Amino acid sequence: MNEPGTEGVLLDQETLHDRLDDVPAWLREHYRTFRESILGERDGSPFPCYFGIQAEREGELLYAACESTTDPAALLRLRDLLVEYLDAYPDHAERAPLAVFFRPPDGDPGEAHYHERLWHVLAFLHVHDPEPWPDEIPIDPDTPRWEFCFGGEPLFPTSRAPFYDERKSRYSAVSLEITFQPRAVFKGVTADTETGQQARETIRDRMAAYDGVCPHADLGDWGAEGDREWRQYLFREDDAESPDACPLRPTREHPKVSEAWLEPGAWRRFADGGASPADGGGDRDTAEGDAPVVTSGLGDD
Repeated sequence: MNEPGTEGVLLDQETLHDRLDDVPAWLREHYRTFRESILGERDGSPFPCYFGIQAEREGELLYAACESTTDPAALLRLRDLLVEYLDAYPDHAERAPLAVFFRPPDGDPGEAHYHERLWHVLAFLHVHDPEPWPDEIPIDPDTPRWEFCFGGEPLFPTSRAPFYDERKSRYSAVSLEITFQPRAVFKGVTADTETGQQARETIRDRMAAYDGVCPHADLGDWGAEGDREWRQYLFREDDAESPDACPLRPTREHPKVSEAWLEPGAWRRFADGGASPADGGGDRDTAEGDAPVVTSGLGDD
């Protein structure tokens, strides 16, 4: 943690603040608007998630920057960083989410773009996960106890993006933003506890006040019959621009790529000229020189 630089580096708040003058302008603006939205008010109403407010105010959050939602080298660095985060967060704070800021695309690509890129990032992480999918979590997203998993842990990847007009609690002024929260940090505040029920009622009330509209119809609770976690990762605004079914179809097959691509630092093979996205291949039976699996049909950021 806190190694030199910012891209692909796990940072605590103090270190990020110390480096802000030297980071790319997009990252500086992304963090500025992130912090202002979490700690500020909208029409006199505070940000809905008081756990998030506390984490940012007390310096408990951890941060990362990712240069691309499609480049394999950037996503492999993100994969390594997420592995590091899962090892580090329990000793950092009681609740220490990881906020990942992505470099903005050119122009204004619209809602569908951000849904596609979020699920591409999650699919890439799933395919290049060094650990198998945990036995206790189902692999069918159309079940109430499904959750995205990585590194053997279920994670809740709350996402924000620039396309929201009214739901400012999910609005990111710069680009896609994913905050990874291990399900373990919700211990004691889940929907089946009195504390958790009170917290959810408070957050829903604050969300309605902050956004000026009713809480989203897809907002629900993990494990509650009829609720689906994947729909809450990036709330839909326009049904025509958002997926009808979960784009990720996880499997218990492991590994899904050759072992070489599961090693820490595999991204350096791109930097060293040893592989390129055009090399193709990537399933677990290919040669070690093949590139990692990349979702087709997506242009570069």
